[in-house]
Amino acid sequence: MHDRFKKRFQANRSTPRLRLQIAKEAARRMYDVIGPKEGEDPQTLRDASESAYYTAKRKAAAVLGHRVRPGDLPSDSEVREEVLALARARAGGNFDETDLEEHEELPAVEQMADHLDRFAIYKMRLEPLETVKQNPRFHPEGDALFHSLQVFELALEVRPYDEEFLLAALLHDVGKAIDPQDHVAAALEALRGTVTERTLWLIEHHMDLVERRERPLSPRVRKAVENSEYLEDLKLLRSLDDAGRVPGAPVGTLDQALRYIQGLEREDYLED
Repeated sequence: MHDRFKKRFQANRSTPRLRLQIAKEAARRMYDVIGPKEGEDPQTLRDASESAYYTAKRKAAAVLGHRVRPGDLPSDSEVREEVLALARARAGGNFDETDLEEHEELPAVEQMADHLDRFAIYKMRLEPLETVKQNPRFHPEGDALFHSLQVFELALEVRPYDEEFLLAALLHDVGKAIDPQDHVAAALEALRGTVTERTLWLIEHHMDLVERRERPLSPRVRKAVENSEYLEDLKLLRSLDDAGRVPGAPVGTLDQALRYIQGLEREDYLED
């Protein structure tokens, strides 16, 4: 495995607390599949396939804002234990769906994951960019969708494994089809709850490294950017944003870009 992949995964090994959080969230997702029906013994659990458990655990990790390698996810038995605990709590009448301490900080992402296809949202936000014509002085490449696909292709060359960064590259300008006067704020409003905090932060600050005499950064924002753990990611995104302005550059389609990112959940790149 390439060193950069090893470094990334070493930095994202799960702690016991994170394993428990993922197990609890996965159990909530698996409850209707394997949990007891109304009136049944709380100890009654059904069987489920390994793939069903794996999918629940991967989605749970994503909802919690983490990318964890498969070997560091909780085991299926750990998830079943949390389903049992959930069943006993419900049977005892002391369970409140709105009072889950472990999930208080992430209801927006959780709701999106449960009820919406986030990739459908991405596509809905990206497609209108094809009609957004940009100032040829700064964007000789053409419309905003073509630019976004160029930036994505460049990001793919350097970070093929990094879903959060790839999404920032692809989605950074979606606000231009909503409010051209403040496309960053519009993008944040449109995407909040469908991407992780890291992706959202990169989109929020992708213009902050551009020197603009007419609107310099405030000391507060400059300090927040310079002290961020994502500063190097932001510098890379900024350089790719600047480079993705070549007329006629070869790019894939929007559907191809979204399919690639969806495929990262299978972690095919780990076979390289």
